[in-house]
Amino acid sequence: MKYIDEFRDGRLAQGLAARIRQEVDPGRRYALMEFCGGHTHAICRYGIEDLLPSSVRLIHGPGCPVCVLPSGRLQAVIELAERERVILCSYGDLLRVPGAQGDTLLQARARGVDVRMVYSVSDALDIARAHPDQAVVFFAIGFETTTPPTAVAILQAKAEGLRNFSAYCNHVLTPPALRAILATHHAAAASEPPMQLDGCIGPAHVSTIIGSDPYAFVAAEYHRPLVIAGFEPLDVLQAILLLIRQINAGEARIENEYTRAVSPEGNRKAQGIVAEVFMLRPSFEWRGLGELPNSALAIRPEYAEWDAECRFAVPAIAAADHKACACAEVLRGVKRPEQCKVFAAACTPDHPLGSCMVSAEGACAAHYHYGRFRAPQPGALA
Repeated sequence: MKYIDEFRDGRLAQGLAARIRQEVDPGRRYALMEFCGGHTHAICRYGIEDLLPSSVRLIHGPGCPVCVLPSGRLQAVIELAERERVILCSYGDLLRVPGAQGDTLLQARARGVDVRMVYSVSDALDIARAHPDQAVVFFAIGFETTTPPTAVAILQAKAEGLRNFSAYCNHVLTPPALRAILATHHAAAASEPPMQLDGCIGPAHVSTIIGSDPYAFVAAEYHRPLVIAGFEPLDVLQAILLLIRQINAGEARIENEYTRAVSPEGNRKAQGIVAEVFMLRPSFEWRGLGELPNSALAIRPEYAEWDAECRFAVPAIAAADHKACACAEVLRGVKRPEQCKVFAAACTPDHPLGSCMVSAEGACAAHYHYGRFRAPQPGALA
């Protein structure tokens, strides 16, 4: 199968792993963060860590939009659906994410709230067309990859006069979160013990939309290399090799391994549609990272009729995560999933205490399914 089997060739993977072992400097250690949850899933599924020398350590970043959604935002939409009796349309992985006090969309549905799982925003539009007398709210979430479809849906709803449809916008932006992580490392570089972060594996699908240019600050301001990589095992191994070469040479550049899908400028048409419908939020809360400036999108005032937050006056809710859950530390790369005291014990995919155990791209879920019996690795950034 073109572009799939070619990038899962075991013989080529062994060859890349051998090249990595040859090129690592025996006198140093390498700490590399993959930002995207899709990379985390690939690393665990294909046993990539087992192919690497012990001096190369992979750190899981916050790259799962479901994982970084703060529990207060989830609780707010649950209360909205209960209060207004709307049809709430959500992607499946959101249904089981715990909100405040452990409440979930599935539990709300058991109480009688009309919560429906959809596979795309187009499904939500179809539901709105089929129920013209009921308000339909789409739980819009995701990084830059899923933002254009939401923008198209809002434009389509306006064109059709579909006024019973609205979106609860939780679209967030990748570069500000990456900047926050690098800033944390920069500030703590002199700490005891020091935090080590030598390079980053850049997102794949996100980069097909925004391109490689928006990551220039990683090299220019923080002097770290970043390699954009696809999600297949050979993509990840090639990115690790390119990062090691840059680190050994004392270089800090943005490289694009995923040239078959990513260009420097990205998808201009998608960017234009997003800019037409959305604007920057001054600040937005991320689970694990706190309030980040200009890190999320809001629907423009001219489309307020299709903005659930404006239409229903959704209040902001401050809610703490489960006290025993280390999801926040896992998202920052401070802890690995198995270092959480409730991992694979009180917290499992069947009974998750935190969002990282729910989403298919969450680090805890990936470790549970593919790597929880592996010997514990050293601390992430310690």
